[in-house]
Amino acid sequence: MFDALIIGGSAAGLSCALVLGSAHEKPFAANKKIGIIVHQKTSHLQNALFNNVLGLSPKTTGASILESGKKQLAALYPHVKQVESEKVLEIVKSDNDYIVTTNKNTYQSKIAVIAVGYTNLMTIKGLEHYIEPHPRAKAEKQRIWLKNENHLIENGLYVAGTLAGWRSQFAIASGSGAHVATDILTLWNNGEHVKVHDKV
Repeated sequence: MFDALIIGGSAAGLSCALVLGSAHEKPFAANKKIGIIVHQKTSHLQNALFNNVLGLSPKTTGASILESGKKQLAALYPHVKQVESEKVLEIVKSDNDYIVTTNKNTYQSKIAVIAVGYTNLMTIKGLEHYIEPHPRAKAEKQRIWLKNENHLIENGLYVAGTLAGWRSQFAIASGSGAHVATDILTLWNNGEHVKVHDKV
């Protein structure tokens, strides 16, 4: 049983995992079991090139960020379980948690975060009735979003990144994932607002 399981290993998903993982010394997060299914094959970062992102060296590739992000998560926060080489097929609500089925395994989590891309090829069963045309993309591109309010679809089910209705910019997607992480941490902290910073 996970306390939080993130589906998607691109900008939003990895950012969410890093922020959640970084809170492990906080009493309210110390014993939480966090996981991320780091499926990246369909990520738009695969062919991205960044020259306009604060903090990234010009000509940084999205493909390099996908790899370095997983390594950063593993090195700094090894308690966050990374599930490799699995694709999520279905997510179903069950009482007070979610059952997530991949092509290889089944997982159970109290909170699920959907952080996959916003193309209309997204085929995770159980999410169909949340799908609507994307509010910030050209209609002819047939992009989608999962209808939500401030990233929350329903109790325990969040969406982050472009699939949450945001524009396809790396910094926006990363920020969306971090936003969801701080909302989850706030929930774990009995509603008291949380942000996690390291200091020199």
